[in-house]
Amino acid sequence: MPRDGNMMRHASLQDLDTLVEIENKAFATDRFSRRSFRYLLTRAKAETLVYILNDKMIGYVMLLFHSGISMARLYSLALDPDSRGKGIGRELMQAAEQTALSHDCIILRLEVRADNTSAIRLYQQQGYRQFDKTPDYYEDHMEALRFEKRLQPSLKPDLKRVPYYRQTLDFTCGPATLMMAMKALDPAVALDRKLELRLWRESTTIYMTSGHGGCGPYGLALAAYRHGFDVEIYVNEEGVMFIDSVRNQDKKEVMRLVQEDFTESLQQLPVDLHYGALDVTDLQEKFNAGGIPIVLISSYRIYHEKFPHWVVVTGFDEKYIYVHDSYIDSKGDKTELDTSDMPILKKDFELMARYGKAGQRAVLILKKRSNTKQ
Repeated sequence: MPRDGNMMRHASLQDLDTLVEIENKAFATDRFSRRSFRYLLTRAKAETLVYILNDKMIGYVMLLFHSGISMARLYSLALDPDSRGKGIGRELMQAAEQTALSHDCIILRLEVRADNTSAIRLYQQQGYRQFDKTPDYYEDHMEALRFEKRLQPSLKPDLKRVPYYRQTLDFTCGPATLMMAMKALDPAVALDRKLELRLWRESTTIYMTSGHGGCGPYGLALAAYRHGFDVEIYVNEEGVMFIDSVRNQDKKEVMRLVQEDFTESLQQLPVDLHYGALDVTDLQEKFNAGGIPIVLISSYRIYHEKFPHWVVVTGFDEKYIYVHDSYIDSKGDKTELDTSDMPILKKDFELMARYGKAGQRAVLILKKRSNTKQ
């Protein structure tokens, strides 16, 4: 908390001029513009706290939040250069953590320039650990170091090292998610656009919602098997996946024929197809047995848009399931920092893991190829 005579409060549009002034004094590059501040203060899913010393604003800290996810991002922290070295940065960090907890966030992540030794020292003193780095991140090509802190240290997640891959097209979440699971099981898999597009061609439903076709569980399972992995399929019904997402009867018929073709091909292979739903407890058991779950979710609880979406499970703890999401909303100032190992309350994930009015559910469990299978 601020010391006697000082104050911390939420920022408002009335603070815009001072925030821009502090920003320009604190940073030589990668500055927020006045327009960016206005957006972050009024429209973004963000909170900004300002530090007042002797009736003068001298610093701020900004957090970004994500719908449906128990993780926050420390987007920016800035101090007037004349106020550094007084412990105010530490107070802003502590306030940021309390704000994150008030939003039910258990992880706080941040990025920092690799040459910003004073900031790195502050983060390390506050218990943050470096878990990754991104080359050529800033305007001047400086590398970014990625740090995180678990705000509830009693939770000890069991995480598998699942490499992250960002989908490069709006309709390739299925292939991108499958690629991450494949790479986790076989380090020799190359994560590149060539494989992403090949998997999409092999597994697309041809039609879905609008634009290019997406990928359903049968096509993805067939592609996974053909690329050398064992796979189990769990769907809660035998109907055509995603058929309610199109209105045209000709398109519906094409989707039915494509799924029929996929299932007939799968029946010729040692692929286990189950009609039934897996809950989070079942997913955790499969995960603990060495499988990598790929789960169909509705994007509405995260992105407030109604389209089917695939995520890959990376771990569990007592309260949360952790996932990689291959989609990065760059328009919303998101980076990989926001979409990898995302903690989601198990009870929320149960509601998220279904799509459409019919509540269609689908899970693939990817495993290393057994020597007994051909």
